[in-house]
Amino acid sequence: MEAALVLPLLVLSMLVVVQVGTVAYTRVLVAHAAREAARAAAVDPQTSTAFSAAADSGRLDPTRLRVGLGSQREPGERLTVIVTYQAPTDVAFVGWLVGDVELDAKVTIRIE
Repeated sequence: MEAALVLPLLVLSMLVVVQVGTVAYTRVLVAHAAREAARAAAVDPQTSTAFSAAADSGRLDPTRLRVGLGSQREPGERLTVIVTYQAPTDVAFVGWLVGDVELDAKVTIRIE
């Protein structure tokens, strides 16, 4: 009888742990995408070039990805790249309770 009461809570707890792990993994991918976008923007400070580099950097869905560049565009100046990603919460039950999570990463690099 006690198992019947505890088992649903245990399963839900395990699903939450899996979802947190998935979001943490996606956070690492977003940071990597921001670094790749910054490298591309340092050579060619076009938003499309930075977006392509971020989209090609890993397993992120390009339709959920946004890349923003700062206003500095001259060689030798610093450029800030911000990558924002709407991470889906796909794990059963947890996704329904939490909804999508917005993750972002910011990288500053010198323009070459």
